[in-house]
Amino acid sequence: MWLNTEKINVEEQAKKAQQAGKPLSNLSTKDKNEALLVIADELEKNYSFLLDENQKDLDKGKEENFDEAFMDRLLLTKERVNNFADGLREVVELNDPIGEVLSEWTLDNGLHVKNLRVPLGVIGMIYEARPNVTVDATGLALKSGNAVVLKGGSSALFSNKAIVSVIHRALEKTKISKEAVQFIASTDRSATEQMFTLKKHIDVLIPRGGGSLIETVVNKATVPVLETGVGNVHVYVDKEADVDKALNIIINAKTDRPAVCNALETILIHKDWFESHKDALISKLSENHIIVHGDQEVVTMIPDSLEAEEKDWAEEYLSLDLAVKIVNDVQEAIDHIDKYGTKHSEAIVTENLKTADQFMQDIDAAAVYHNASTRFTDGSALGYGAEIGISTQKLHARGPMGLPALTTTKLCITGNGQVR
Repeated sequence: MWLNTEKINVEEQAKKAQQAGKPLSNLSTKDKNEALLVIADELEKNYSFLLDENQKDLDKGKEENFDEAFMDRLLLTKERVNNFADGLREVVELNDPIGEVLSEWTLDNGLHVKNLRVPLGVIGMIYEARPNVTVDATGLALKSGNAVVLKGGSSALFSNKAIVSVIHRALEKTKISKEAVQFIASTDRSATEQMFTLKKHIDVLIPRGGGSLIETVVNKATVPVLETGVGNVHVYVDKEADVDKALNIIINAKTDRPAVCNALETILIHKDWFESHKDALISKLSENHIIVHGDQEVVTMIPDSLEAEEKDWAEEYLSLDLAVKIVNDVQEAIDHIDKYGTKHSEAIVTENLKTADQFMQDIDAAAVYHNASTRFTDGSALGYGAEIGISTQKLHARGPMGLPALTTTKLCITGNGQVR
């Protein structure tokens, strides 16, 4: 009942996006902003239609016994639709990177060189059960002068189709062709895999979702990949950590939104701090219904905790489960993170600046925090504006990827007949 195995010509859709992307890349900031505002208005006007289509996905999810965190990511409400629209309006307020002169110089032979920001071209988004990504990716792609090919997860098929249909109706009122936003409306895995090899028409793939999705795209794609990261996120509580800061950071990072990639999954606690403050920690964990998976000392000291297995140290729970380990010093914490971390977001809580400096210098991650929650690894929270994902790789972009990450550069060279 739920599968849509209709044969779709993915290459043809990518070609259409590529063709629509050429005039889009030359549009003024004003024209692009006006288009985003029209899309925002149309999404708000059509929220009832979007919620009706979303309910079909929710019904499917109930039939297939999707867990609570998954269903929450899938759910649309009037407030969430309004948030989509407001997100697009926030993108309108961001600086347009296209045409920015990054540097310029004149050579001894008189050649004048400018290094300009230009669009990547066509962005391929592959993502799971997050209908918000459909809107976010579209807004960021269009503002940065890129066309976009969207391939959402089958669990959100009705929701995504509905959102894209509203976007297309909106774009018909603007200077941007609706062909610049392509949605692959198929649940057939082969449709996704076709995207992996369309290097002639798609300039970059951005996978956004769980570890298996990201790994599949990275391993199979011949199109360049901007890799967004799984978040096995740690907080190290040092022996000189302020108690209130530590507890507030732990609870916020774990419970604010457990199913997101910047949520806390493991706390590493200095043995001295644990010995002195375990009662306060236990009370907070219990009060917030956090399920502890701990090492032997933790299991002995924290009631109802489960003994951690090796897999727990590498787990992205995306739930109220939390791995807890006692360590002897900051170096042991760093070594643990080096072994099990995913280079996403890591934090230390301490009043000792020397210890904090050691941690922040030695930890290899896109974002490293001192005395702050890891939940701030987010484009809007860090002042980037909207984001298309959080990169844990080191080439081209790292951390929250806003508009500049969706551009490349071009050298424009002006001469007066020079030859070499």
